[in-house]
Amino acid sequence: MPQILVTRTGGDEVDWEGLATALNRLAVEKAGARLEACKTHVFRGEDLAVGADTGYDQVLAHVTFGLLAGRSDETKAQLTEAAVDLMRTFIGPQDGRRAYVSAEVRDLDPSYRKAEF
Repeated sequence: MPQILVTRTGGDEVDWEGLATALNRLAVEKAGARLEACKTHVFRGEDLAVGADTGYDQVLAHVTFGLLAGRSDETKAQLTEAAVDLMRTFIGPQDGRRAYVSAEVRDLDPSYRKAEF
């Protein structure tokens, strides 16, 4: 915990590994997580559509933070606001390309279990 998932299309020039590391640090700073417990996965999708536009000159990125229950709505909002700002920094505007970024926090289900080996 936390389980952080970044789904994205486009933006192959973006430092996604750097973003993943920065998201881990953000979870520590904003949600009180332990750095060694943060796990971020970045998955690249191939196809996208925003409205009727299916052009590949766009970047779509969404971050989902899966956290154990108990954080306040204020803490969750601070985390997602900071994540959106962080994505702006890493992805940034580029000529001729639009970027759409978003973030959310979800409480992990009480059935959540983990193992390390």
